Amino acid sequence: MKTSQKGINLILSFEGFSAKPYLDSAGIPTIGYGNTYYPGGKKVSMKDSTISREKGAGLFSSVLPTYEKIVNSKIKVKISQNQFDALVSHTYNTGGSETLFSLINKKAGSEAIKDWFISRYITAGGKVLNGLIRRRKAEADLFFEK
Repeated sequence: MKTSQKGINLILSFEGFSAKPYLDSAGIPTIGYGNTYYPGGKKVSMKDSTISREKGAGLFSSVLPTYEKIVNSKIKVKISQNQFDALVSHTYNTGGSETLFSLINKKAGSEAIKDWFISRYITAGGKVLNGLIRRRKAEADLFFEK
């Protein structure tokens, strides 16, 4: 599967755009739309040059398939486009969760999956962040949207 425009819009709405490298809430150098590395695997550094929105969009488009591939390889059951999009957003932000993938593959109840979505991966640097709470809720809402 590939991420739909709805899924892309969700990711971009939470990532925002930065032309200059910055340290994200976990202290990781980041640029563009939440990119921590470039195509080919080179990590973003605080010394990197400023990029345009167009370059940021290209960078995002070039790394998104990495996260789609993770979700496609980990999920063994049939899922909807919205579910795929929610999982790609989550994986783009967190790198993915074996526990979440396992819950879905085991066809856990919707309450267990929703509870997992909204109660995990909401901290960075040891602090609960409202932005991550909002993102996890938006991902859960999309996951369960018909």
